[in-house]
Amino acid sequence: MNAPVKTVGTSVKRTEDARFLTGRGRYTDDINRPGQLYAAFVRSPHAHAVLGEIDTQSALDVPGVAAVFTGADMAADGVGGLPCGWQVIGKSGVPMKEPPHPPLAVGRVRHVGDTVAVVLAESRNAAKDGAEALMIDYDPQPAVVHLADAGAPGAAQVHDDVAGNVCYDWEIGDKAATDAAFEGAAHVTRLDLVNNRLIPNAIEPRAAVGEYDPADGSYTLTTTSQNPHVIRLLMCAFVLNLPEHKVRVVAPDVGGGFGSKIFHYAEEAVVTWAAAKVGRPIKWTAERGESFMTDCHGRDHVSTAELAMDADGTFLGLRVRTLANMGAYLSTFASSVPTYLYATLLAGQYRTPAIHAEVKALFTHTTPVDAYRGAGRPEATYLLEKLVEKAAREMKMDPAELRRKNFIRPDQFPYATPVALTYDTGDYAASLDRALELSEYATFAERRAASEANGKLRGVGFSCYIEACGIAPSAVAGALGARAGLYEAAEVRFNPTGSVTVFTGSHSHGQGHETTFAQIVADRLGVPMANVEIVHGDTNRIPFGMGTYGSRSLAVGGSAIVRAIDKIIDKGKKIAAHMLEAGEGDIEFKDGVFSVAGTDKSLTMGEIAFQAYVPHNFPHDKLEPGLDESAFYDPGNFTYPAGTYICEVEVDPDTGHVTVDRFTAVDDFGTIINPMIVEGQVHGGVAQGLGQALLEGCVYDDEGQLVTGSYMDYAMPRALHIPDYRFDFTCTPCTHNPLGAKGCGEAGAIGSPPAIINAIIDALGPLGVDDIPMPATPHTVWQAIQAARASTAQAAE
Repeated sequence: MNAPVKTVGTSVKRTEDARFLTGRGRYTDDINRPGQLYAAFVRSPHAHAVLGEIDTQSALDVPGVAAVFTGADMAADGVGGLPCGWQVIGKSGVPMKEPPHPPLAVGRVRHVGDTVAVVLAESRNAAKDGAEALMIDYDPQPAVVHLADAGAPGAAQVHDDVAGNVCYDWEIGDKAATDAAFEGAAHVTRLDLVNNRLIPNAIEPRAAVGEYDPADGSYTLTTTSQNPHVIRLLMCAFVLNLPEHKVRVVAPDVGGGFGSKIFHYAEEAVVTWAAAKVGRPIKWTAERGESFMTDCHGRDHVSTAELAMDADGTFLGLRVRTLANMGAYLSTFASSVPTYLYATLLAGQYRTPAIHAEVKALFTHTTPVDAYRGAGRPEATYLLEKLVEKAAREMKMDPAELRRKNFIRPDQFPYATPVALTYDTGDYAASLDRALELSEYATFAERRAASEANGKLRGVGFSCYIEACGIAPSAVAGALGARAGLYEAAEVRFNPTGSVTVFTGSHSHGQGHETTFAQIVADRLGVPMANVEIVHGDTNRIPFGMGTYGSRSLAVGGSAIVRAIDKIIDKGKKIAAHMLEAGEGDIEFKDGVFSVAGTDKSLTMGEIAFQAYVPHNFPHDKLEPGLDESAFYDPGNFTYPAGTYICEVEVDPDTGHVTVDRFTAVDDFGTIINPMIVEGQVHGGVAQGLGQALLEGCVYDDEGQLVTGSYMDYAMPRALHIPDYRFDFTCTPCTHNPLGAKGCGEAGAIGSPPAIINAIIDALGPLGVDDIPMPATPHTVWQAIQAARASTAQAAE
């Protein structure tokens, strides 16, 4: 018998792509129900206003409009506010402020795009006409928009009961030890920086279809979500007060999420509630302009950082002060991003002995801010890697060697950082060495000289990132404020004819789970990949699940699948022992075959599965029929992917145009299941990071109007911006999950922005430019060049 072909570790083509590339994907907007109404949401044109009278009749008079609902209607039904899923306790034990967030505004609107009412009609155009006809009395109020203004005396208050607009004032680390490190330092590098606000832009906009069945009082919500079970939990327990067994949430094919589809949004609750009110299905699909205003934004930090060193460049202490923008309300996981997903990563790859960080989160009259690809880790990496690069320039040290000097060494793992985390494994110097080799760093000076000969400026920049993935364990996360478990669930079901169905609580919205999970199952059970079906995204079919975010799918979701597989194999051994008349301890399993050790007696997995469902020769006194096992997996720790990114740019000093000439990424993701899919994840992440570094920046004017409200004003990366990539991997397997996997989905977006910005600063350094903010647009770079030249000329005079 030929052993089955092993696929783990090989670049198997994605099986799900066949339906996507042939237009057979099934997205929420593809779903239409008989008799459905279309929803159009009426959104505030003001950043801050008191709501007066809402004349619903003006919309009801529009032909085709069937109903109009406001916040008062939902409040009358006892509908609650959208909840925050993570409580942060600030200094001296002060809990964060959690102002209510009604799905439809009540009494006041707090950002442009805040949802005021919903109009239901027989067609999408009729609903839009009704929404435009709705008469609303707004009394505009002063707005506070920018972080620098939000905490100032006399600033407009976003919420009356939140003094100074402060959501929380939080800290981590040892302040006394850090202050002592600075007192004894030979050199201190200081850096002020902004991590620019971003607007997520998945290919598929958000959409939702709400249904109600009066026969049994059940609801179905089909939605563009990364975690349907979490949406059901939040909506039932906090917003609509419905029993979970009466609510089904389905997330079919989802065209990209990047964090923006983790959260429970108002529209999901509204269409579900309203479907019961009118007795008809309700469908809503966002227009791109709505997405710009209402999808939770990302990043938006203002920070000051200081690095203390001795005379040789050894890191002694790190001090960080950050203001973080929450927007107008607390989104689902917003509070955790600038705290436990940001400040806990400030050690980076370095053995800095003392770190202290303070984070003050502020409300403003802007769209809520929440997790966006990387969620806190990009902000931490950008701050730390820009600071280290600046320190290297000030110390006149090679930036690679300053990093190497301060790396945590392989023999120091597990390594407890001063900011709460314990890294289990890593070899940071190995990634740096490989990146230096691939990038041809040794010959950079030659390329710089060639660029100068052509009138261009060339620079090189480094970024040695680390991230924490698979947020865990639940007990620790709960102690830190998480209001949900952070495990994952899986069910592995053998069918009588030998095919396998896997139900996973993870959700795929572009990551290739249907391929990688099938590779794991096929290899461990010895069945062909074609015989493995992966099912996800439906709360009525999956035991339970926490969804996909934080690069947790393989490390957490895959580990749950492995645990269920182990139970399948264990039961299979018992059946085989009975059928082969052998002791259970003598049964071996390998490559899909159960055999008696030392003999030629064996049974295939297919034969065992058939016997489990047709139990004519079965140990009924010891086992139940069937071959269907479930498992939950709660990790013992985060996983810690890490790597080195090196970027080379060429700058045209006459125009400020930046070309990313080459980009090298060497990542340690632990065990890799499918290298092609992993490379694609890094490729996409680097593209997003390049967008933040060079192009993307969300801008509000002083009145809170969104200036960058369309693609005319918000620049996304295109094919012409994408550089020549050089990829490779090192591997130190994770020590605490059965796959040894660490996660790869966010690394590119975490590591690339500082590498790109550091490269630009290096290119402009000879002109006297010592910093460039993101996004480094041609105009921004050109202005920096002109300012440096003017300063040089003035000094010469």
